[in-house]
Amino acid sequence: MKKLLVLLMAAMILSSGSAFASAYTGPAVQAKIASEEIEGDFMTVWANKFSDHMRTWSDGKIDFTVYPYGTLGTTGDINELAQLGVVQCVFSDYAWISAFVPQAQVLALNYLFPTEKVPQTLDWMMKNGEFMPLMTKHFVDNGLVPAAIMFEGWQWLSTKEPVKSLSDFKGTKIRVMGSKLLVEDYKSYGASPTPMSYGEVYSGLQMGLIDGQVNPLFAIYSMKFFEVQNHLTQLKSEPFLGIPAFNKDFFDGLTKEAQAEIIKFWQDAIIPAGEWIIARNQSDGEKMKKEKPSLKFHTLDDAAVAQFKAQAETVYSKYVEIGGEGSQKMLDTLLKDVASASKALGIK
Repeated sequence: MKKLLVLLMAAMILSSGSAFASAYTGPAVQAKIASEEIEGDFMTVWANKFSDHMRTWSDGKIDFTVYPYGTLGTTGDINELAQLGVVQCVFSDYAWISAFVPQAQVLALNYLFPTEKVPQTLDWMMKNGEFMPLMTKHFVDNGLVPAAIMFEGWQWLSTKEPVKSLSDFKGTKIRVMGSKLLVEDYKSYGASPTPMSYGEVYSGLQMGLIDGQVNPLFAIYSMKFFEVQNHLTQLKSEPFLGIPAFNKDFFDGLTKEAQAEIIKFWQDAIIPAGEWIIARNQSDGEKMKKEKPSLKFHTLDDAAVAQFKAQAETVYSKYVEIGGEGSQKMLDTLLKDVASASKALGIK
């Protein structure tokens, strides 16, 4: 355990460029990556970039095959497959992986991150903070090794009726990802949250089983949720965060050089991947406006944000109950890291 954490910490502070001058001399590796998202969306695109990088770095000896959403099961299934070692890597998010690492739900708490420079904040945390080694310990205890925390854009609320205040949200049936904490987040706003698999959301909206859902803009566009919704609202509450994680036994079986290169790739990718998805979300937002001119975009004003934030903070103590052993330390450490990163980056 200590050796693994030391390795991960060492990889966090490596400068950009190739970490090792010599060519890879380890054994050939064939592995699978299960992505939570469809072909062309963030997780699958960056999983393929990672696969290409490792193939090039190893002179073709390390070959990861990427499986987009639906090819190996649902969002819940693929996390279990990674924990069992049926697949060697899963690119999932803080919510769906919480069934296997409940402490990771701290990332689902609303209004923790600054509303600007989120990729830079995460990059600072990986290189200088105390949160990632702590999160790594909880993952390792559950048979997984996280490589980084990736920003995929801000979550947007899509609904049939406009939401501009807490009172507008009351009683709205909202689909959320499979996390007890996310359910508590949206219950605190007066909504009626319902966990539902990604592939069931469109039909759920179409048939009126749910009134709305929460996802980044690229997902709302690629999964066509906007076709059966009227309003998109930015609550300024929740960055969508992805976590590429490896089966521990598989990771332990790799050479130290390959382990370090894997961690280095993902942590070096935090800012460029963040810039990529910011541009993609902006582009997909414009496409939705063009394809459905009646679609309305809203951003909560400061007064409404203050109301939502006050309700969100009532959930922080519930995380300590839901997250299990070590959760209070996880929350305290995350708050400390975000504050330190904000200070270092000049974020007010």
